[in-house]
Amino acid sequence: MSRLGKIPYQTKSAVLFVIFNRPETTKKVFEAIRIAQPKRLYIAADGPRPDHAGDVELCKQTREIVSAIDWECDVKSLFRNENAGCKHGVSAAITWFFDQEEEGIILEDDCLPANSFFKFCDVLLEKYRYDTRIRHITGCNLQFGNKWGNASYYFSNRTHVWGWASWKRVWDDYDLNLTKYNSSEVKEQLKNIYADDFVAEAWTNIFNELKAGKINSWAYPLDFCNFFNNGLVIIPNENLISNIGFDPGATNTIDEESIYANIPLIEIEEISDPDFFVPQKQADLSIINRDFNIEQKRLKYNAWHRKLKRWIKFRFK
Repeated sequence: MSRLGKIPYQTKSAVLFVIFNRPETTKKVFEAIRIAQPKRLYIAADGPRPDHAGDVELCKQTREIVSAIDWECDVKSLFRNENAGCKHGVSAAITWFFDQEEEGIILEDDCLPANSFFKFCDVLLEKYRYDTRIRHITGCNLQFGNKWGNASYYFSNRTHVWGWASWKRVWDDYDLNLTKYNSSEVKEQLKNIYADDFVAEAWTNIFNELKAGKINSWAYPLDFCNFFNNGLVIIPNENLISNIGFDPGATNTIDEESIYANIPLIEIEEISDPDFFVPQKQADLSIINRDFNIEQKRLKYNAWHRKLKRWIKFRFK
């Protein structure tokens, strides 16, 4: 068990900071990184979009913010002149990072960390460095006060990427285009993770749309890589990351009224470990049901099924 003091924690891990064109959120996240003072900082910046006139100036302002490093630090940068987009830009930045580091912390420009997030990642990156059961450490908690066990964290099958940490050994399995997997096998395999047919169907649909190029996401492929490698994800029982980027100008998080917007940060003082290495399926399902409207789909299906049974009974009585 580790105790965190009142003095701001300074991280031991390398940090990758992924930025683009959002100087206001970038400034807040960078200040949190500055307080943690990583000794190795990687900064990846996507280039301006050619069809967005304001991007050139916004990208310039954003890059100026991260140039103000006033602590002893080895800085490496990957600044693109052209826009690679969310899917290819972020995934390439993470590959660049893990080409040079065996493990580390990844923050995007709208993911504001609590200071204790850095300690949380440091301790657990070291603890599970060689434990291949564990593939991902996240900082965000989307349970809205529900606790899963008495430890500081619980295990999950879901991969959350609003502030996270991992190892090169995991990213080496990353398959952006899911070339290793085909749709004829995926649904049955997903049922081994989530036995509910409606949940498996929802994930299968996402898989098929990713394969068809209809979803522009680097994060969903990481979900599937962890699913299909039977990996466990560490999720804190308190929220250590707040997504401050929900607004109409965002790439994905455009709904300012989202329940996931600006979830308050909570600092933790102790890091205690669960006794059992099992995923909390109900914790996952609480989020999946909410995000994919599973219960609504189930009710609709059951209503249709009852109607069909009544028709058959009437037709053949």
